Amino acid sequence: MHPEFIKPMLAKSSEPFDSENHIFELKWDGTRCILFFEKGKIKLQNRRLKDITNRYPEFSSIKITESSAIIDGEIVVLSGGKPDFFKLQRREHLIDDGKIKILSELYPATYIAFDLLYIRGKSIISSPLTERRRILEEIFIPTDFSILSQIFSMGKGLFEKALKLGFEGIMAKEKSSPYVPGKRTSYWLKIKKFKEIDAIICGFTEGEGKRGKTFGALILGIYIDNKLIPIGQVGTGFSEEEEELILKILDNLRVRSSPFSIPFISKKKVFYCKPEIVARVKFQEWTEDKKLRAPVFKGLRLDKSPEECEIEE
Repeated sequence: MHPEFIKPMLAKSSEPFDSENHIFELKWDGTRCILFFEKGKIKLQNRRLKDITNRYPEFSSIKITESSAIIDGEIVVLSGGKPDFFKLQRREHLIDDGKIKILSELYPATYIAFDLLYIRGKSIISSPLTERRRILEEIFIPTDFSILSQIFSMGKGLFEKALKLGFEGIMAKEKSSPYVPGKRTSYWLKIKKFKEIDAIICGFTEGEGKRGKTFGALILGIYIDNKLIPIGQVGTGFSEEEEELILKILDNLRVRSSPFSIPFISKKKVFYCKPEIVARVKFQEWTEDKKLRAPVFKGLRLDKSPEECEIEE
């Protein structure tokens, strides 16, 4: 028997390196997804352990030669062979079956499988990664909407090539490593050009000029020792469509008082909201007072809970 829910294994950050003890993969800018396959039917589970099967009807064509299996992978929407996070967000926001069907045809998603956790109801998470991958490659049949991640042997060269192709970076994984559900370990390493963080949207400032009808910047926070701490604001990287969508979401979460455990100071008028929505932000570095330097908005992370937002070492 296999479990009903599985939290995906997480990675720590690293600089580029080469190693004979690791495999290297492209890092896909998408939504992490555990795929449950049982007698020809699939169920999709995101990082928040929510069932998102209905959002991706095209995945009903995924083929596996075994009667049951649980696979870890990433959902992406590809444009020119590269992941388009904005188009993926449009897919993730839908709950109406009619709109889901239309966008599944306009922006079809691809499931990229990279690990096998269970087969025929038996756990193999303690087996070495190379063994799990070997079995996965035997049972997983690529389709128009599903592929296997490609494995490379050199890290530095792949990292440089990935950036030239427009990818956000690469992954390095120890060949002998087990799969550790829900844990961030050094078995898996993410290697990216820019630093990124998933932060909690705790409010927004009043908009001006062209953005007078939406907002100026999003106020970001993160939990440290169970206390919500402000880490700065992000005011760039939004499309007009994203601005309108974010404002619509946050207007329904407005509160009168600050959710932070310490005072937040702003020169502009601030509207606070419940700390329930997560945003992905890239930035240059941390300042001495633990604020983000030069942050840029990348997208919403509706698949991630605020409690998961943390500062990595």
